[in-house]
Formats: sequence, C-alpha cells, structure tokens
Amino acid sequence: MAAVELVELWRGGLLESVHRGHVAVCDGAGQVIQAWGDPEAVIFPRSSAKMIQALPLVESGAADAAGLTSEHLALACASHQGAPIHTDRVAAWLSHLGLAEPDLRCGAHMPSDRPTAESLVRAGDRPCQIHNNCSGKHAGFLTLARHLGAGPEYVEIDHPVQQAVRAAAEETAGEASPGWGVDGCSAPNFAGTLAGVARAMASYATAGSRGGVRADAQRRLTAAMIAHPELVAGERRACTDLMRACEGRAAIKTGAEGVFVAILPQQGLGVALKIADGATRASEAVIAALLVRLGVLDAAHPVAERLTAGVQRNWRGIETGRIVTRL
Repeated sequence: MAAVELVELWRGGLLESVHRGHVAVCDGAGQVIQAWGDPEAVIFPRSSAKMIQALPLVESGAADAAGLTSEHLALACASHQGAPIHTDRVAAWLSHLGLAEPDLRCGAHMPSDRPTAESLVRAGDRPCQIHNNCSGKHAGFLTLARHLGAGPEYVEIDHPVQQAVRAAAEETAGEASPGWGVDGCSAPNFAGTLAGVARAMASYATAGSRGGVRADAQRRLTAAMIAHPELVAGERRACTDLMRACEGRAAIKTGAEGVFVAILPQQGLGVALKIADGATRASEAVIAALLVRLGVLDAAHPVAERLTAGVQRNWRGIETGRIVTRL
C-alpha cells in the first residue's frame, strides 16, 4: 500500500505542499485497529525506540543495582536538548559509575538548547559527548554493559548490550527484524514494520495489567517518561509539550526522519507513524492530531492547535500559510 496524504500546507488559498505517510494504532492484543497508509511498511524507528533500547537496562536488574531513579530512566529514553538539566544529570550518572565522557560512544554535537550553545561559543569551548542528545541512552548502555561484565564497545552489533536490545525489539514487536542500520549516535537501530512498532508501544501501554519482570520494567519506563517530560526532550519540544498537555495520559517520543510513537496506558493502545519524506513539522502535526482523535489531548489546547493547524508567519509576523492535517 502506498503512503497517504496526511498533512497539507496552504498558502494564498492554494495547496503548496503535501506530506504523505503511514500510521498504525494497535491494541493490547497486538491487533491493528486503525491505520492510514501501509501498517506493514518497514521503517527504522530511530530515537522513537529508546524505551525499547532501555528495556534490558531495567529488566536485567542493572538499573536497580546502580541505584537509578525515574529521572535516570527518563534520560535513558531521551533525545534531549543538551541543557544543564540534561547534561548535569548525565555527567553525575557517569561519575557514579566511575566512568567519564570518553567512555561514551555517541559522538559530540552542538546542543540544541540555545543558551547552552551560545555559552559554549562565547567561552570558545567545544561540545562534548555529554551534549549529544542520546547521551542518556548511552549512559544506560554503559550501565547495562557494566552489569553484564561486557566490554567497552557497547555499540557494536555483536556486543551483549545490543544483542539484548535486539531481543527486546523483536519480542515486543512480535516479529523478527529484517535488518539494522547505524543511527546518528552510532548505536544499531533495528528495522521493523510500523505495525510492529505500534505493537511494541501497546505492550508498554498494557504493562500495568500484566505481571512479570518485563511488564514491570515497561511500566517503570513509561511512568518515568510521563513524570519527567522535560528530561525526555526539553522546553518548546513537541514531546515535552505534548506529554504535559496530555496530563499523564500518554508517553510520547519522536524519532528522526518523521517518526513518532505514543503509549496510551488508559486506552491500552500503542501508536506509531512515519512521514515518508521525513519532515518533522508533518510528524508533529500528525501525532498531535492522533492524540486528539484518541481522546488523550484536548483539541482546544494551545499545543494541539499550534501543531495541528499551525499558522505559518514570515519575519514580519504576517500570516503566510497554514498547516492542515488529514486524518
């Protein structure tokens, strides 16, 4: 099945741009109950899968052995901005493990938090790996590697950490991964169908109704994300804004190239979407519209209005166009 039109951009009364994509909504039984486009489309979930990548950290006992809190678990699931609330915590986490920034394997990039980036420039400093938006996930990988007694190259595909991540991804999705690619942070990213990703999110959403080590780990990770949305992303980021607007009814996570997922514990549903052209503005609009449609976000909330019907303005503040979602 082909991708379907999900988002339009209108200017001067004319349709200027169209974003197409795929959406899957799964229930606790793993069934696709709503879909747009092709739910069997194979995607890389990218950073939307971080709660899956963090699953072995918790269910192995490594998190508890290291004394990790819900803040640590939120950071393990984060694509953060590199603000002090993120970097200070990651640095302290590494220090607690007896490790330091060079032990990370995520690489360095300029933080997206503007005050922090400007401060680095003024000081003539360069960003370090702790500023990487994935440094919390990598601190989690290091915690698990130490617990397993495994070597330092934890992003290698045959490393026990990544073997555990692949098993978690395949088991929660209910399907074998057809392959993997290297993510921006150097960790393997395991491909899967959109329905499989949504099925994995539904397994998190229904964890509270199940017993066992895995269900408990999934519940804790979901709760950590909901409790600390500012650590999962940051101020003025869609993940943080949407989780705050949903008031505890959803855990939400973006991924690069137009991917978004949501965990809806009250409904027992998992959501996954992929915008075919990778546009973030479209993925943010669609996830917000889906959250409204599924009853966890008020359509009149300013965040919902901003993302689903975003007014486009030029540098003089004049309205030039508008985003429209088609669900």
